Amino acid sequence: MRNRHGGRADLKVERKLAEKYRRMHMKTLYFKLSSIIPADHRTTAKDVMTKQDNLDQATSYIKYLRERIENLKQRRLVQSSTARNEMGTGYLLPIIEVKYQDLNLEILLISGVNKSFMFHEVINVLEEEGAEVIHASFSVVGDKIYHTIHSQAITILLSLLFTSLDSSS
Repeated sequence: MRNRHGGRADLKVERKLAEKYRRMHMKTLYFKLSSIIPADHRTTAKDVMTKQDNLDQATSYIKYLRERIENLKQRRLVQSSTARNEMGTGYLLPIIEVKYQDLNLEILLISGVNKSFMFHEVINVLEEEGAEVIHASFSVVGDKIYHTIHSQAITILLSLLFTSLDSSS
């Protein structure tokens, strides 16, 4: 037979034991939390931190990480949009397209607005190789610059070169 206070005593011991395990578990969790906060983010020494200090610094660190994640997301978004803008039809800019028919040569150059491009150098190369530039123009559309050069091959050598390139492709 049980005495009438024996049931309460067992229940009281169980509660004390459960509370003891809860406190031990919480102490372990506080220690883990304290160990993952980097030393350069701490404002007080690790060995003198109270539980409240530990929670405050963990909260501060989590806020810092969230801000950093947001900044990195923004930077990635800017970089990916910049890369997308620099990618016209799936190719990196500048894009050079050359069309040759008979003695006529049409060159289309597509470059980004923020990319420095030496338009006059292309014209100089054409003239040095024996082509006469008939018309050169450019237009800006969005963030791309379209350069168009119409020229005529003066020398037979240049004409033969483009004919051989045309037949090989």
